[in-house]
Amino acid sequence: MAESRVAGSVQTEDEKKIRRILSGMQATGELHIGHYLGVLTNFAKLQNEAECFFMVANLHSLTTFYPNYHDAHRFIAPMISDWLAAGISPEKATIFVQSDVSEHAELSQLFAMFTPLSWLERNPTYKDKQANTDKDIETLGFLGYPVLQAADITLYDATHVPIGEDQLPHLELTREIARRFNHYYPLDGKNVLTIPQAILSSYPKVVGLDGRKMSKSYNNSILLNDDTPTLTKKMMSMKTDTARVHRTDPGNPDNCPVFSYYDFFAPDLKAEVDVGCRNATLGCVDCKKQIITRMDKTLVPFREKRKELANDKNKINEILSSGAKKAQKVAQTTIQRVKDALGMFSDYKL
Repeated sequence: MAESRVAGSVQTEDEKKIRRILSGMQATGELHIGHYLGVLTNFAKLQNEAECFFMVANLHSLTTFYPNYHDAHRFIAPMISDWLAAGISPEKATIFVQSDVSEHAELSQLFAMFTPLSWLERNPTYKDKQANTDKDIETLGFLGYPVLQAADITLYDATHVPIGEDQLPHLELTREIARRFNHYYPLDGKNVLTIPQAILSSYPKVVGLDGRKMSKSYNNSILLNDDTPTLTKKMMSMKTDTARVHRTDPGNPDNCPVFSYYDFFAPDLKAEVDVGCRNATLGCVDCKKQIITRMDKTLVPFREKRKELANDKNKINEILSSGAKKAQKVAQTTIQRVKDALGMFSDYKL
């Protein structure tokens, strides 16, 4: 599974200490096993190591789904079901929806007043999405999403944020915005905002049915709510080593997407399968059946928990409502500190 390490230059012992974590996901479709292996298992681990705030980033979803946001909104409850079924606990972490805490939008607006436009225009993700999307993203919201992201993180005084290495430029922009605020608006000679550090997570690349990275946009996913027959059908259709034409031909596991699943679901069988594939004593069909059994063994408890949650119609609303209240208490404290530093008091005298 994913391993984590704290990233950064030379850090003090206080900076290395993981005290509070903020992370989130957009709910824009059904989750697949790539999300489970790369993100949810990491969330479940981190909630035992620090105070965690896990957020449904639905305001961020608006940046690309604004023409039909209601379609994206319906994925929130199923996604929370997946989180809970994966072991993320409302007793250990604060789970909430971003738009239920109005301070996210408020702090983002305040940050927008002093964030240089040039910082946003050179954001690599902004440039990449401009070049590789058919959606209309020529909006203020999309250009300014790093400002909202900075508000998300600093609002909770997060000391650390779990990200992949490709997301380091995004976090650095948050750090720059926080440092800029602290420079302009110290409070009693002290910094107002916490400068977050990265926890670099080695998220595994889970390949899809066609051999490319598993992605909703590629339509090559094994969904977390796929039942056993659906899982079996998908896996049996999955590509293997294309150079192995006949059953008696030796194969190369390094070129087989199915073999990569042994890392996650059957590491104890990996060496044996490697040898069997290379000397043709193990066929692709048998290899697939073997890993399907192991995958199903892992995912059946997940599905059962998810089914149990589906039968309790009020549970998710209760969790999100409670989480929003807990999150807002922290957020309100930060907003008040920010306003105090700005001199934005509700006391107007001549």
